[in-house]
Amino acid sequence: MVLLAAAICTKTGKALLSRQFVEMTRARIEGLLAAFPKLMNTGKQHTFVETESVRYVYQPLEKLYMLLITTKASNILEDLETLRLFSRVIPEYCKAMEESEILEHAFELISAFDEIVALGYRESVNLAQIRTFTEMDSHEEKVFNAVRRTQEDEAKKAMKKKAQELNMQRKAAQKVGGRALGGYGGISSSSSKSDYSQIVEETLPRQESKKPQSRPLTGKGMRLSSKSTDVDQFVNKLEREGERVTSATKSRQSSSVAKTTTPANKTESVHLRVEEKMTLVAGRDGGLQTLEVLGIVYLRISDDQYGRVQIGIANNDSKGIQLQTHPNVDKKRFAAESFVAMKNPAKPFPLNNDVGILKWRFNTQDESFIPLSINCWPSENNDGGCDVNIEYELKEEHMELQDVCINIPLPSGVGAPVVGDIDGNYKHDSRKNLLEWTLPVIDSSNKTGSLEFTISGHPNDFFPVTVGFLSRKSYCDIEVSDVMQIETEKPVKFSSDVALIVEKYEFV
Repeated sequence: MVLLAAAICTKTGKALLSRQFVEMTRARIEGLLAAFPKLMNTGKQHTFVETESVRYVYQPLEKLYMLLITTKASNILEDLETLRLFSRVIPEYCKAMEESEILEHAFELISAFDEIVALGYRESVNLAQIRTFTEMDSHEEKVFNAVRRTQEDEAKKAMKKKAQELNMQRKAAQKVGGRALGGYGGISSSSSKSDYSQIVEETLPRQESKKPQSRPLTGKGMRLSSKSTDVDQFVNKLEREGERVTSATKSRQSSSVAKTTTPANKTESVHLRVEEKMTLVAGRDGGLQTLEVLGIVYLRISDDQYGRVQIGIANNDSKGIQLQTHPNVDKKRFAAESFVAMKNPAKPFPLNNDVGILKWRFNTQDESFIPLSINCWPSENNDGGCDVNIEYELKEEHMELQDVCINIPLPSGVGAPVVGDIDGNYKHDSRKNLLEWTLPVIDSSNKTGSLEFTISGHPNDFFPVTVGFLSRKSYCDIEVSDVMQIETEKPVKFSSDVALIVEKYEFV
């Protein structure tokens, strides 16, 4: 078999990607690809067509063709087998068989094509080996990085221990009347600074050439915190060097809040925001460990003429939540009429400030209250891997969940999963070893869905499954019904937002 070139082209012969495996000019390959559509006989079903010098072996891919150009002396059976492998490689990098996807991932596809064919001859590789070769996952590199981290941790511990010894010497020196480290054992403050610098040089790894300059020891001495973790120390070091470090959880929550917030130019003079934060931990085999929802209603008034208003609350909850009003709110009136108003009617609400006027809390271990249940079934197969089936079900049908992302952890160093049936979209994050299953909306029209994939690993490798989403409907079904002026009881035009934000949602 001599394979001259592999190409992906449109039905009109436009070449999107072409890889030549033998010496060939650009004019020749463009001529061969341009002649391909003219040679096809659309009246018959076939997978190859021949000319006097070459053979075209092709497979339709929706609006595109996967095309191999070979010599006429090559084995047609081997050509067809090679063509099938090429066709299976493309979905690994492209989510859809479209021109934009092919052009975006052209270099990844060419690298994969080079693993299949070398100098015109087929290599003995399968799809899993191609994934491994292109990812260039190195076990030796992981071992090296792990050893280096261990050495750095040991160096930090040794530095901390020596710093504690110096601190104890300083305290002992102070007891006998010395200042700082001077006057005890013949150690002066200048020598103490050099000793501390020596400790840093001895304990830190040699790769760290840039060390923060040591500051002179003050009369208070060195302050060590035994409770700070290595992560906190690393973050503090980055901040001292001028890097901005933002918590991923806070970033996701702020992004969710922004998506459910009405723009400032569209809010009214009286604006209310209903916000709920959910925390859920459930077992993989069923059972709810904890479900907690904390809710609050914020009031913001930007015009002083609407400072003295009363807010009607529609409480449609059937779960048994615990409500609590602000201390300055008339509790008796709220209990009797479901209106939030100041105890002193002559006193207005604060201006241009988000004021929490009503809070509620719901806590349960009853799994019937889970809004979105996840069922993950990994089962070992005969190939040494796992067939994983995951399904979701929306329990609270009155809710509409948006930007749903179900994250399934994957074993490291085994390549990408082979995804079968799926409702929605997926993305393989090879750096985080995650399979992200995303759905733009889950509501009563698609309250169930499933995902199937195969990958090497063991059943415990796919937990915990974490879920993220936001909703513009309250889980506890609390909403603002109306706003009226206290004196005249005239209705006041208002705007409102509702946001349910997930702080933690996982199945362990």
